[in-house]
Amino acid sequence: MLKFAGFLRDQKKQSPPSVFNKFETVITFLKANGIRGLVAKNDRPRYTEEEPETYEQEELDKLFKACDEEERLWSEFFLMREQEVMHTYWSDVNFVASTVRISHKPDRGWTPKAYKEREIPIPTKLVKNLKVRKAKSDKSCSLVFPTARYNPKLDFLDCLKACAERAKLDKDDFWLHKFRSTFATRCLWAGVDLRTVQQWPGHSDMESTMRYLKPSRSQHVRDKVNAIFVLKIGADF
Repeated sequence: MLKFAGFLRDQKKQSPPSVFNKFETVITFLKANGIRGLVAKNDRPRYTEEEPETYEQEELDKLFKACDEEERLWSEFFLMREQEVMHTYWSDVNFVASTVRISHKPDRGWTPKAYKEREIPIPTKLVKNLKVRKAKSDKSCSLVFPTARYNPKLDFLDCLKACAERAKLDKDDFWLHKFRSTFATRCLWAGVDLRTVQQWPGHSDMESTMRYLKPSRSQHVRDKVNAIFVLKIGADF
């Protein structure tokens, strides 16, 4: 088991959370089949669970200002994982319900994480922009974001970092997954219930979603804090 964890970490270059989850999956399987005591408690892989990174509104405003129409469209579409964006078909987009479906693509040998299909709501403005794009797209291509040869686009991250550089922002602070994290965090701040938000990013458990319940640093919250201190100071006098 220790060699397995080392293989995942050193050869497969998987992240610490992925190594931990796969290690625990194998241990659970073995226990279910009566095999116990292979590893001690301290033998299990460990990792520090970091707070999900999100974009500040000021960062997004600067980024989108430097984007062209195409770049802004796919940036706003990143409410899901990169592979899911790459394999989104026009048939997955429901223009009436304003949703996008993450679905199995047997013709491309691709399936969603954990083999679970799901639907994600998308903003009305994004729906309108997608309609414009579809009207201009080649009807023979099923992909929403294809390459010139109608293959899935593979360079989203490079394009994002190029946009950040044009916006005079630190490209090292810009990652595709942060769009998805920002979406989940803002939904929770807006009062959408945990169970609903859990389904949208495709989290397997509620604990994963709860990590996005990070404190808001918005101007609205800062104004409330300032008002509290003003009231307290006024009361002291």
